[in-house]
Amino acid sequence: MIRVLVYGALGRMGSIVVNRVEQAEDMAVAAGVDVYSKGGAVCADLKEVKEKADVVIDFSHHTLTPALLAWCVEKNVPIVLCTTGHDDEEKAAIGEAAKSIPVFYSANMSMGIALLADLARRTVALFPDADVEIVEAHHNRKLDAPSGTALMLARAVQEVRPGSTLNLGRSGMAKREKNEIGVQAVRMGNLPGTHVVCISTDSQTVELKHEAHDRSLFADGALTAARFIVGKPAGLYDMKGIIAEK
Repeated sequence: MIRVLVYGALGRMGSIVVNRVEQAEDMAVAAGVDVYSKGGAVCADLKEVKEKADVVIDFSHHTLTPALLAWCVEKNVPIVLCTTGHDDEEKAAIGEAAKSIPVFYSANMSMGIALLADLARRTVALFPDADVEIVEAHHNRKLDAPSGTALMLARAVQEVRPGSTLNLGRSGMAKREKNEIGVQAVRMGNLPGTHVVCISTDSQTVELKHEAHDRSLFADGALTAARFIVGKPAGLYDMKGIIAEK
């Protein structure tokens, strides 16, 4: 039985994770932590946690990452980071923690997005001269633009197209450069998230699309990542590792 500590347990995604863990036959909730807790079953601080955990799933806020990583390193507990928007200092903390514990870090926890990234790499490699555009759409409350997932997809393309540059939110009168990757962001309504990778030549266009129907898919991906990372040696892991094992 994998004992899971859910960090950000009272949030929209954290509460879904708690529910999913409770339904899983091979998992149990060791503890829930949320800085907005007013008491009860969910702790307000990691210092209040008395239960032993086998893995942490974090759906809180990126600014809390360094302190959470320090706790995980101290307790020698693997962590699945599901937050986005980390700055350079926070990313450095992630890399440092991965020297001591297994850290799973992905801009998107959807297995479908992981597959989309893999397909994007393969398709762009087959069309080396094609124009590549990435379009993402999310709800009107999302703060970061473009999304971390769109940037993850762009980096996947850059793996097979070295030297390419990103054009974030194209505007102005400049002509499209041959080796650029366009990334466009749309914000409206209550969209859970849509990502489209367009690969276009003068004679044909291939569109690879992932559409989230419900936010629970991210919780399901987080549980898959937790199962994957438990028992692994210290290091930095992502969805590519899961795809490789399938």
